[in-house]
Amino acid sequence: MKRYLFPFVSIIGQEEMKKALLMNVVDPGIGGVLIKGEKGTAKSTTVRSLAQILPMRDVVTGCPFNCDPSSPDQMCPYCSERFDREGTLPSGKVPMKVVDLPLSATEDRVSGTLDIEHVLKTGQKKFEPGVLAQANGNLLYVDEVNLLDDHIVDLLLDSAAMGVNYVEREGVSFSHPSRFVLVGTMNPEEGELRPQLLDRFGLSVSVKGDGDLKRRMEVVRRRMEFDLNPSAFTDSVSGESEKLRDRLAEAIRIVPTIGISDEILEAVVKITTHFGVDGHRADITMMKAARANAALDGRTVVTKDDVREVANVVLSHRMRRRPFEEEAFDAEELERCLQGI
Repeated sequence: MKRYLFPFVSIIGQEEMKKALLMNVVDPGIGGVLIKGEKGTAKSTTVRSLAQILPMRDVVTGCPFNCDPSSPDQMCPYCSERFDREGTLPSGKVPMKVVDLPLSATEDRVSGTLDIEHVLKTGQKKFEPGVLAQANGNLLYVDEVNLLDDHIVDLLLDSAAMGVNYVEREGVSFSHPSRFVLVGTMNPEEGELRPQLLDRFGLSVSVKGDGDLKRRMEVVRRRMEFDLNPSAFTDSVSGESEKLRDRLAEAIRIVPTIGISDEILEAVVKITTHFGVDGHRADITMMKAARANAALDGRTVVTKDDVREVANVVLSHRMRRRPFEEEAFDAEELERCLQGI
Protein backbone atom coordinates (compact mmCIF):
# COMPACT_ATOMS: atom_id res chain seq x y z
CA MET A 1 0.00 0.00 0.00
CA LYS A 2 1.47 3.33 -1.09
CA ARG A 3 1.87 5.91 1.64
CA TYR A 4 1.25 9.51 0.58
CA LEU A 5 2.88 12.46 2.28
CA PHE A 6 1.40 15.94 2.22
CA PRO A 7 3.41 17.85 -0.43
CA PHE A 8 6.14 20.13 0.87
CA VAL A 9 5.28 22.79 -1.71
CA SER A 10 1.66 22.89 -0.52
CA ILE A 11 2.49 23.82 3.06
CA ILE A 12 1.30 27.36 3.75
CA GLY A 13 3.51 29.76 5.71
CA GLN A 14 6.29 28.60 8.06
CA GLU A 15 8.80 30.00 5.56
CA GLU A 16 11.62 30.21 8.09
CA MET A 17 11.26 26.53 8.98
CA LYS A 18 11.15 25.46 5.34
CA LYS A 19 14.18 27.58 4.42
CA ALA A 20 16.18 26.20 7.38
CA LEU A 21 15.47 22.63 6.26
CA LEU A 22 16.39 23.35 2.64
CA MET A 23 19.66 25.07 3.63
CA ASN A 24 20.68 21.98 5.61
CA VAL A 25 19.99 19.74 2.61
CA VAL A 26 22.19 22.00 0.48
CA ASP A 27 25.01 21.97 3.07
CA PRO A 28 24.75 19.30 5.80
CA GLY A 29 27.81 20.93 7.39
CA ILE A 30 25.48 23.60 8.79
CA GLY A 31 24.74 21.17 11.59
CA GLY A 32 21.05 20.37 11.41
CA VAL A 33 18.01 22.24 12.68
CA LEU A 34 15.92 22.22 15.84
CA ILE A 35 12.25 23.11 15.29
CA LYS A 36 10.34 24.26 18.35
CA GLY A 37 6.64 24.96 18.45
CA GLU A 38 3.25 24.12 19.88
CA LYS A 39 1.41 21.05 18.69
CA GLY A 40 -0.41 21.23 15.35
CA THR A 41 1.98 23.68 13.66
CA ALA A 42 3.01 21.29 10.82
CA LYS A 43 6.45 20.48 12.26
CA SER A 44 6.37 16.74 11.58
CA THR A 45 4.37 17.14 8.38
CA THR A 46 6.95 19.53 6.94
CA VAL A 47 9.97 17.43 7.85
CA ARG A 48 8.54 14.17 6.52
CA SER A 49 7.29 15.84 3.33
CA LEU A 50 10.89 16.68 2.44
CA ALA A 51 11.21 13.09 1.18
CA GLN A 52 9.25 14.12 -1.95
CA ILE A 53 11.77 16.76 -3.04
CA LEU A 54 15.11 15.40 -1.85
CA PRO A 55 17.58 14.96 -4.74
CA MET A 56 19.22 11.77 -5.99
CA ARG A 57 22.68 10.74 -4.80
CA ASP A 58 25.34 8.15 -5.67
CA VAL A 59 25.84 5.12 -3.39
CA VAL A 60 27.86 1.91 -3.57
CA THR A 61 25.49 -0.82 -4.70
CA GLY A 62 24.59 -3.21 -1.89
CA CYS A 63 26.47 -1.34 0.85
CA PRO A 64 24.49 -1.31 4.14
CA PHE A 65 26.09 2.05 5.03
CA ASN A 66 25.20 3.83 1.78
CA CYS A 67 28.84 4.72 1.09
CA ASP A 68 29.62 7.47 -1.43
CA PRO A 69 31.66 5.90 -4.29
CA SER A 70 33.40 9.23 -5.00
CA SER A 71 34.94 9.42 -1.49
CA PRO A 72 37.22 6.38 -0.93
CA ASP A 73 38.66 7.93 2.25
CA GLN A 74 35.18 8.08 3.81
CA MET A 75 34.02 4.53 3.07
CA CYS A 76 33.09 1.76 5.48
CA PRO A 77 35.71 -0.99 6.11
CA TYR A 78 33.97 -3.38 3.69
CA CYS A 79 33.89 -0.93 0.77
CA SER A 80 37.37 0.35 1.55
CA GLU A 81 38.82 -3.15 1.47
CA ARG A 82 36.98 -3.96 -1.75
CA PHE A 83 38.11 -0.71 -3.35
CA ASP A 84 41.76 -1.42 -2.50
CA ARG A 85 41.40 -4.91 -3.97
CA GLU A 86 39.43 -4.12 -7.14
CA GLY A 87 40.12 -0.42 -7.73
CA THR A 88 36.47 0.33 -8.45
CA LEU A 89 33.04 -0.21 -6.96
CA PRO A 90 29.60 -0.70 -8.54
CA SER A 91 27.36 2.28 -7.89
CA GLY A 92 23.90 3.59 -8.60
CA LYS A 93 21.66 6.55 -7.86
CA VAL A 94 19.11 6.51 -5.07
CA PRO A 95 16.96 9.31 -3.66
CA MET A 96 17.85 10.81 -0.30
CA LYS A 97 15.30 9.82 2.31
CA VAL A 98 14.00 10.82 5.72
CA VAL A 99 14.94 8.26 8.40
CA ASP A 100 12.81 8.33 11.57
CA LEU A 101 14.35 7.66 14.97
CA PRO A 102 11.86 6.08 17.39
CA LEU A 103 11.61 7.86 20.73
CA SER A 104 12.11 4.53 22.52
CA ALA A 105 15.33 3.69 20.62
CA THR A 106 18.15 2.23 22.71
CA GLU A 107 21.84 3.05 22.24
CA ASP A 108 22.43 -0.30 20.49
CA ARG A 109 19.51 0.37 18.14
CA VAL A 110 20.95 3.77 17.26
CA SER A 111 24.65 2.98 16.90
CA GLY A 112 24.49 -0.70 15.91
CA THR A 113 25.93 -3.76 17.64
CA LEU A 114 29.08 -5.85 17.46
CA ASP A 115 28.70 -9.63 17.71
CA ILE A 116 31.44 -10.41 20.23
CA GLU A 117 30.74 -14.15 20.16
CA HIS A 118 31.32 -14.21 16.39
CA VAL A 119 34.59 -12.31 16.82
CA LEU A 120 35.82 -14.80 19.43
CA LYS A 121 34.87 -17.80 17.31
CA THR A 122 36.12 -16.65 13.89
CA GLY A 123 38.43 -13.72 14.56
CA GLN A 124 36.36 -11.61 12.17
CA LYS A 125 34.22 -8.62 13.05
CA LYS A 126 30.48 -8.90 12.56
CA PHE A 127 28.55 -5.67 12.85
CA GLU A 128 24.77 -5.27 12.86
CA PRO A 129 24.03 -1.77 11.45
CA GLY A 130 21.78 0.59 13.40
CA VAL A 131 19.88 3.77 12.66
CA LEU A 132 23.10 5.77 12.12
CA ALA A 133 24.01 3.43 9.25
CA GLN A 134 20.63 4.02 7.60
CA ALA A 135 21.01 7.76 8.13
CA ASN A 136 24.33 8.09 6.31
CA GLY A 137 23.77 10.45 3.38
CA ASN A 138 20.17 11.01 4.41
CA LEU A 139 18.11 13.13 6.80
CA LEU A 140 17.63 11.78 10.34
CA TYR A 141 14.42 12.97 11.98
CA VAL A 142 13.90 12.88 15.75
CA ASP A 143 10.41 13.87 16.90
CA GLU A 144 10.17 15.10 20.50
CA VAL A 145 13.96 15.26 20.71
CA ASN A 146 13.71 16.92 24.12
CA LEU A 147 12.27 13.68 25.53
CA LEU A 148 15.20 11.53 24.37
CA ASP A 149 17.80 10.48 26.93
CA ASP A 150 20.68 12.95 26.96
CA HIS A 151 23.28 10.30 26.13
CA ILE A 152 21.34 9.36 22.97
CA VAL A 153 21.15 13.01 21.91
CA ASP A 154 24.90 13.34 22.58
CA LEU A 155 25.54 10.27 20.41
CA LEU A 156 23.50 11.71 17.55
CA LEU A 157 25.14 15.13 17.72
CA ASP A 158 28.64 13.67 17.94
CA SER A 159 28.06 11.44 14.90
CA ALA A 160 26.52 14.34 12.95
CA ALA A 161 29.50 16.58 13.77
CA MET A 162 32.25 14.01 13.05
CA GLY A 163 30.53 12.19 10.20
CA VAL A 164 31.58 8.87 11.72
CA ASN A 165 29.88 6.36 14.03
CA TYR A 166 32.37 4.62 16.28
CA VAL A 167 31.32 1.54 18.25
CA GLU A 168 33.47 -0.32 20.78
CA ARG A 169 32.53 -3.42 22.80
CA GLU A 170 34.89 -5.50 24.96
CA GLY A 171 37.98 -4.00 23.31
CA VAL A 172 36.67 -4.65 19.78
CA SER A 173 35.87 -1.57 17.68
CA PHE A 174 34.13 -0.80 14.40
CA SER A 175 33.51 2.50 12.63
CA HIS A 176 31.55 3.55 9.55
CA PRO A 177 30.60 6.83 7.83
CA SER A 178 27.54 8.55 9.26
CA ARG A 179 27.05 11.91 7.60
CA PHE A 180 23.49 13.10 7.84
CA VAL A 181 21.25 16.10 8.39
CA LEU A 182 19.89 15.96 11.94
CA VAL A 183 16.41 17.44 12.38
CA GLY A 184 14.76 17.57 15.77
CA THR A 185 11.27 18.80 16.64
CA MET A 186 9.89 19.54 20.08
CA ASN A 187 7.12 21.22 22.01
CA PRO A 188 8.75 23.55 24.59
CA GLU A 189 5.80 22.94 26.93
CA GLU A 190 7.13 19.40 27.43
CA GLY A 191 10.61 20.52 28.55
CA GLU A 192 13.71 22.17 27.12
CA LEU A 193 17.02 20.82 25.89
CA ARG A 194 20.16 21.50 27.89
CA PRO A 195 22.01 24.66 26.63
CA GLN A 196 25.04 22.53 25.72
CA LEU A 197 22.88 20.45 23.39
CA LEU A 198 21.03 23.48 22.00
CA ASP A 199 24.28 25.04 20.81
CA ARG A 200 25.18 21.88 18.91
CA PHE A 201 22.22 22.31 16.55
CA GLY A 202 23.29 24.54 13.68
CA LEU A 203 19.95 26.32 13.33
CA SER A 204 16.90 26.76 15.54
CA VAL A 205 13.42 27.78 14.42
CA SER A 206 10.37 28.65 16.50
CA VAL A 207 7.01 28.08 14.80
CA LYS A 208 3.53 29.21 15.73
CA GLY A 209 0.05 28.68 14.38
CA ASP A 210 -1.08 31.18 11.74
CA GLY A 211 -3.53 33.76 13.07
CA ASP A 212 -4.55 35.10 9.66
CA LEU A 213 -8.15 34.06 8.88
CA LYS A 214 -7.71 33.51 5.12
CA ARG A 215 -4.48 31.55 5.49
CA ARG A 216 -6.00 29.33 8.17
CA MET A 217 -8.96 28.67 5.89
CA GLU A 218 -6.58 27.73 3.07
CA VAL A 219 -4.64 25.36 5.38
CA VAL A 220 -7.87 23.52 6.24
CA ARG A 221 -9.03 23.49 2.61
CA ARG A 222 -5.80 21.95 1.32
CA ARG A 223 -5.71 19.35 4.06
CA MET A 224 -9.30 18.33 3.36
CA GLU A 225 -8.55 18.00 -0.37
CA PHE A 226 -5.45 15.92 0.36
CA ASP A 227 -7.28 13.56 2.74
CA LEU A 228 -10.09 13.11 0.22
CA ASN A 229 -7.79 12.11 -2.65
CA PRO A 230 -4.03 12.05 -1.76
CA SER A 231 -2.97 10.83 -5.20
CA ALA A 232 -4.80 13.52 -7.17
CA PHE A 233 -3.71 16.28 -4.80
CA THR A 234 -0.06 15.20 -4.98
CA ASP A 235 -0.20 14.96 -8.79
CA SER A 236 -1.65 18.48 -9.00
CA VAL A 237 1.55 19.96 -7.54
CA SER A 238 4.05 17.49 -9.04
CA GLY A 239 5.43 20.10 -11.43
CA GLU A 240 6.11 22.50 -8.59
CA SER A 241 7.74 19.74 -6.55
CA GLU A 242 9.97 18.80 -9.50
CA LYS A 243 11.11 22.43 -9.88
CA LEU A 244 12.08 22.60 -6.22
CA ARG A 245 13.95 19.29 -6.47
CA ASP A 246 15.92 20.62 -9.45
CA ARG A 247 16.60 23.85 -7.57
CA LEU A 248 17.96 21.87 -4.62
CA ALA A 249 20.18 19.75 -6.87
CA GLU A 250 21.60 22.85 -8.54
CA ALA A 251 22.23 24.52 -5.17
CA ILE A 252 24.10 21.43 -3.95
CA ARG A 253 26.22 21.55 -7.11
CA ILE A 254 27.23 25.21 -6.86
CA VAL A 255 27.58 25.68 -3.09
CA PRO A 256 31.22 24.44 -2.95
CA THR A 257 32.19 27.08 -5.54
CA ILE A 258 30.81 30.03 -3.54
CA GLY A 259 33.48 32.12 -1.89
CA ILE A 260 33.12 34.48 1.07
CA SER A 261 34.43 38.05 0.86
CA ASP A 262 36.21 39.80 3.73
CA GLU A 263 33.28 42.22 3.90
CA ILE A 264 30.82 39.40 4.61
CA LEU A 265 33.24 37.74 7.03
CA GLU A 266 33.55 41.03 8.93
CA ALA A 267 29.76 41.39 9.02
CA VAL A 268 29.31 37.90 10.48
CA VAL A 269 31.98 38.34 13.14
CA LYS A 270 30.67 41.77 14.17
CA ILE A 271 27.14 40.40 14.52
CA THR A 272 28.12 37.42 16.69
CA THR A 273 30.36 39.62 18.83
CA HIS A 274 27.67 42.29 19.22
CA PHE A 275 25.08 39.73 20.36
CA GLY A 276 27.50 38.24 22.88
CA VAL A 277 27.58 34.72 21.47
CA ASP A 278 30.23 32.45 23.03
CA GLY A 279 32.70 30.47 20.95
CA HIS A 280 33.11 30.37 17.19
CA ARG A 281 30.46 27.81 16.24
CA ALA A 282 27.91 30.54 15.50
CA ASP A 283 30.31 32.41 13.19
CA ILE A 284 31.08 29.31 11.15
CA THR A 285 27.44 28.24 11.02
CA MET A 286 26.30 31.69 9.88
CA MET A 287 28.87 31.68 7.08
CA LYS A 288 27.74 28.25 5.88
CA ALA A 289 24.05 29.15 6.15
CA ALA A 290 24.53 32.43 4.25
CA ARG A 291 26.36 30.54 1.51
CA ALA A 292 23.61 27.90 1.30
CA ASN A 293 20.98 30.65 1.14
CA ALA A 294 22.78 32.22 -1.82
CA ALA A 295 23.03 28.81 -3.54
CA LEU A 296 19.27 28.26 -3.13
CA ASP A 297 18.73 31.54 -4.96
CA GLY A 298 21.06 30.37 -7.73
CA ARG A 299 23.75 32.95 -6.87
CA THR A 300 27.50 32.39 -6.48
CA VAL A 301 28.08 35.52 -4.40
CA VAL A 302 27.08 35.92 -0.74
CA THR A 303 25.57 39.30 0.15
CA LYS A 304 24.53 41.07 3.35
CA ASP A 305 20.95 40.08 2.55
CA ASP A 306 21.98 36.42 2.95
CA VAL A 307 23.50 37.19 6.34
CA ARG A 308 20.40 39.17 7.33
CA GLU A 309 18.12 36.28 6.37
CA VAL A 310 19.95 33.59 8.36
CA ALA A 311 21.04 35.56 11.44
CA ASN A 312 17.91 34.85 13.48
CA VAL A 313 17.92 31.07 13.02
CA VAL A 314 21.65 30.90 13.77
CA LEU A 315 21.71 33.12 16.85
CA SER A 316 18.32 32.90 18.59
CA HIS A 317 19.15 29.72 20.56
CA ARG A 318 22.73 30.78 21.33
CA MET A 319 22.14 34.17 22.92
CA ARG A 320 22.62 34.54 26.66
CA ARG A 321 19.34 34.85 28.52
CA ARG A 322 18.06 34.66 32.07
CA PRO A 323 16.18 31.59 33.40
CA PHE A 324 12.58 31.39 32.13
CA GLU A 325 13.27 34.21 29.66
CA GLU A 326 12.13 33.51 26.09
CA GLU A 327 14.49 33.66 23.13
CA ALA A 328 14.55 37.19 21.75
CA PHE A 329 16.38 38.35 18.65
CA ASP A 330 16.42 42.10 18.00
CA ALA A 331 16.17 42.74 14.24
CA GLU A 332 16.86 46.45 14.71
CA GLU A 333 20.18 45.70 16.41
CA LEU A 334 21.07 43.43 13.49
CA GLU A 335 20.39 46.28 11.05
CA ARG A 336 22.64 48.61 13.01
CA CYS A 337 25.44 46.04 12.83
CA LEU A 338 25.05 45.62 9.08
CA GLN A 339 24.85 49.35 8.37
CA GLY A 340 28.09 49.96 10.21
CA ILE A 341 30.01 47.81 7.73
